[in-house]
Amino acid sequence: MNWITLLLITALLVGFFLVRRLSLISPDAAVQAVKNGALVIDVRSPSEYASGHLSGTINIPLGDLSARVGTVCPDKNRVLLLHCLSGGRSAIALGTLKSLGYSNARNLGSYSRAESILVGVQGK
Repeated sequence: MNWITLLLITALLVGFFLVRRLSLISPDAAVQAVKNGALVIDVRSPSEYASGHLSGTINIPLGDLSARVGTVCPDKNRVLLLHCLSGGRSAIALGTLKSLGYSNARNLGSYSRAESILVGVQGK
C-alpha cells in the first residue's frame, strides 16, 4: 500500500468519525429533552439489552425500528433519543427515523456516553 492510499484511508476514517461526532446531541440538550419527556430508545439487540441497560429506556432493535416505532411513539414530533453500544447503529437509526418523519429524533451515541449523560437524570 502506498502512502497516498494510506493518507486517503486515514482522511476518510477521520471524516467519518468527525461527522458522527458532530451528529450527536449535546449533553445539556439531552438532559433537557429527557426532563421534557423525551423517549430514550436503545437500538441494541434484545440480548445486549438484557445484559444491561439504562433505566427508563425502551429496547427497539435496529432491525425492528421501522415496524415498531409507530406503536411505541405515534407522535412524530416527540423527541426520541437513540443509543446503542458504540453509536453506529444509533446513527443508522437516526436516519431511519428521519426518513419516517420523526423530525425530533437525536443520536445520543454510545451506551457509555448515554449512561454518563442520563445517569443523573433518570438513574441507571
